[in-house]
Amino acid sequence: MSASFSISDLASEFNVTTRTIRFYEEKGLLDPKREGTRRIYNPADRTKLRLILRGKRLGLSLDESAEIILMYGTPGNNRKQLETLIAKIHEKRVELKRQQSDLEAMLKELAEAEDKCRTALEQRTNGENIL
Repeated sequence: MSASFSISDLASEFNVTTRTIRFYEEKGLLDPKREGTRRIYNPADRTKLRLILRGKRLGLSLDESAEIILMYGTPGNNRKQLETLIAKIHEKRVELKRQQSDLEAMLKELAEAEDKCRTALEQRTNGENIL
């Protein structure tokens, strides 16, 4: 694998736009070297981009991902980074389970409302006035 990557290389590899990569650069998450107007990304930048996109898939905010990414390469074999990621995953799981419960309750209420509406329609069709 190459020791450096162009913005096009990374965009193609991770199926994102070059604008997306520049956005992460503007946020201070990526720091490519410059050769004139050309950006040269190193393997650490590539790893950070991979982590940003993984965080996004996990539902982490960019700030949450940045917190974890900025720990990348710290002493201690990245233990703190992994512990922080585990905590964020736990928080996200709890939040999603709460949302799932809320959605299940809402779906139940919608089904009940739909049933009542169908019953009302049937009664009207049969000539009954339910009001």
